[in-house]
Amino acid sequence: MHEFELIKGYFQKLSKKFFSSLKLNDDVFFDKKNKLIISVDTYTEGNHFVNFKNPDLVIKKIIRSSISDLICKGVKPKYYFISGSGNKKKFSKSNLSKMIKSLNQEQNKYEIYLSGGDTVFSNKLSFTITSVGFSNNIVYRNNAKLNDDIYVTGNLGDSYLGLLILKKKIKLNKLLSKYFINQYYMPDIQFKLIDKLKKISNTSIDISDGLLTDLEKMINKQKLSYKLNLESIPISINLKKVLNLKKLSKVNYISNGDDYQVLFTASKSKTGIINSISRKLGIRITKIGTIQKNTLKSVVINHNNAAIILKNKGYFHEF
Repeated sequence: MHEFELIKGYFQKLSKKFFSSLKLNDDVFFDKKNKLIISVDTYTEGNHFVNFKNPDLVIKKIIRSSISDLICKGVKPKYYFISGSGNKKKFSKSNLSKMIKSLNQEQNKYEIYLSGGDTVFSNKLSFTITSVGFSNNIVYRNNAKLNDDIYVTGNLGDSYLGLLILKKKIKLNKLLSKYFINQYYMPDIQFKLIDKLKKISNTSIDISDGLLTDLEKMINKQKLSYKLNLESIPISINLKKVLNLKKLSKVNYISNGDDYQVLFTASKSKTGIINSISRKLGIRITKIGTIQKNTLKSVVINHNNAAIILKNKGYFHEF
């Protein structure tokens, strides 16, 4: 069963009377009266991270990917709660010391504060993060407008290549390997963009499951479709170098998840201000397509304006 079938068929009915739950079709809970925004994410070993050989890096990945849910809503995260399940081997003194050091670094970097949590013994390692922020408003999901431009921040694909290296499915030199592995563990979330998002975007989501999967989530309750330009989708110089070196196709690296960049739509009238924000903040913000009527099929086109097929649209949670 797909996660959305699970939510719609079983859990959505429990929240339909409460607007703050946003019909369980967004990444956050938003209590507008109390200006309260909450997101919850769970991470399990072997699924959301390869292993726990680098606890200092794993915990950074978990924290950044968690607070990115608030960041893409235009909300500054303030508090976080962490719950973990594991055993003595996973939660050894050495591992705990490394985790605490990383958590302290992340708290200083993003101005967030550990506020509680829980621990439980289990031979299956997992973490659950609850992120809390406060705001008068948020950028909602499912609020795209016809003819909106589609934008994405940063670069896509680096994290996926880092995962392939960790899984020993691709081999690169030490310098490149380190770059991509760092991108996997420490995604460059767009903290500086928080205060600008509500001014420029109609709708937004963070790219966790993959560009196309998350784009389809972003418009899944609307009678709209999308048209993306493959050549416009931003990738790093290092990824371009590897694709050329290994003779790999860009199309197979742009929608595999774990990027944690902001995907948003904006009215065409906002082009100038978006370009200005990009320059002033030093953040790469790229126009990659447009929102169109659902009578037109969603499509990704190449430089010849021909539709292409992606083997992998992203990650889907199945039960």
